[in-house]
Amino acid sequence: MSLILDYDNFFLPVENLENAKEFYGNLLGLETKFDFSDKGMTAFKIGDNEPAIILSTIQHTKPTIWFTVADVKTTYERLKEKGIVFLSEPFEIMTGLAVEFNDPSGNKLGITDYSKSNKV
Repeated sequence: MSLILDYDNFFLPVENLENAKEFYGNLLGLETKFDFSDKGMTAFKIGDNEPAIILSTIQHTKPTIWFTVADVKTTYERLKEKGIVFLSEPFEIMTGLAVEFNDPSGNKLGITDYSKSNKV
């Protein structure tokens, strides 16, 4: 049984958020999911899917894929037992908890749960 339930979000670094919003919103025609420009992030919907493309100007952002899990703390412990080295302890986000790690090639991945909401 897989610990990973689904995709959550796809994070992409951007240098200029306004230019990126123009590209994804106006040129590609994607609908805004949320706009936290004041925090350096804007998300765009892809069809009716829950996962979004989140554009971020936050320093040191790398392209990142987050996956949904039932419980971050439990999954974190199970993956640590298997040898996964995490970049931090689990941390709070608006919808629940999250934590990130790198795959063997240096690609950044993360897991998140929706423990602050009814979604799972």
